[in-house]
Amino acid sequence: MELDEKTQAFRDDVRSFLAPYAHLHKHLVSDGERELTAFYKAMAARNWLALAWPEEVGGLARPPIEEYVLWNEIAYRRAARIPLSIGVVAKTIIRYGTVEQKAAWLDRIRRYDITFALAYSEPEAGSDLTGLRCTAELRDGHYVVNGNKCWNSRAHHCDYLWLLCRTGPAGSRSAGLSLLIVDTKAPGVKIRPIRLMDGNHFTEIFFDEVVVPADCRVGPENGAWAMMAASLADERHVQFLCGRVRRDHEDVREWVRANGLAGDPLVRRRLDELYLDVLEAEVQSLRVVEAVERGWAASAEAAANKLVHARAIQNIARAAMELGGPGILLDEEGIELLWRQTMTESIGGGTTEVMTGIVAKNRLGLGGSRRAA
Repeated sequence: MELDEKTQAFRDDVRSFLAPYAHLHKHLVSDGERELTAFYKAMAARNWLALAWPEEVGGLARPPIEEYVLWNEIAYRRAARIPLSIGVVAKTIIRYGTVEQKAAWLDRIRRYDITFALAYSEPEAGSDLTGLRCTAELRDGHYVVNGNKCWNSRAHHCDYLWLLCRTGPAGSRSAGLSLLIVDTKAPGVKIRPIRLMDGNHFTEIFFDEVVVPADCRVGPENGAWAMMAASLADERHVQFLCGRVRRDHEDVREWVRANGLAGDPLVRRRLDELYLDVLEAEVQSLRVVEAVERGWAASAEAAANKLVHARAIQNIARAAMELGGPGILLDEEGIELLWRQTMTESIGGGTTEVMTGIVAKNRLGLGGSRRAA
């Protein structure tokens, strides 16, 4: 990718900033909150968490390509992923929040004083969010929330939940959904962490008569679905960047060299085939950036980005396991960990089935999946 001089200078600045954080990849599991918080706080000191926000809400108003460069360099180092409070919540508040909500939330988000977890999926409404059952009933000027959520990342470490819930009648599907901001410490909220095979956690969240102020609803009541396309596209791009794909391929190539397999023509061919996946992931990421720069709706591009990313990162990990044989399972901080970490990439942020449906419907004009969102 060719960058102009200003963007190249910014990339050099980012690389210099990241140099002291080479160890951070070891903390991408749930016991590394202190190290990750310190990292995000250092970014906040430069206002990089608000790099592309408009100046009127405290941002630097830098172009989307620079935001991409920033987080892609971080992804390449496996240092961290963009916090969902930055990549999803803040962008939605900027687009749809009231003046009062922007004043109440955005400064605290960009300083990394508060954190959010997404609370979308439910035990019987994962890919099909329009079927969710968690309800919020308006009573005496506030909402009362009941129900449960699951598959939520790191909610037990977060201050607030970005809750998609049903405020319309049962059976209203997408026409009855609203977005609420819920304090994780509010009475009636219970969060149960469950450890995953890669060392991270997802959580189950239970709501029992949880009272939420009405001014914590973002956007119109029953109007969340129209807002979700943009926020889901944000998540499917910023959480699945090609820098990680390139780094994984480089690490596998280095492992091949270190273990004396580089002279095997079949191994070289397999690595070259995987490199095509790397290039495809980079091209697709840039397509999303272009769509954002041009002001286009990027839901199809972001869905395609997630599809390509998940396929590439899993292909690389599977190939590494095949090349390494059974002994590779002992490499718990290397190739074996890489393999474990990739297994959820085709699920989190939307399953492969759903992403395929979005691309089919929104880009190719086909019927798509009935669950595409």
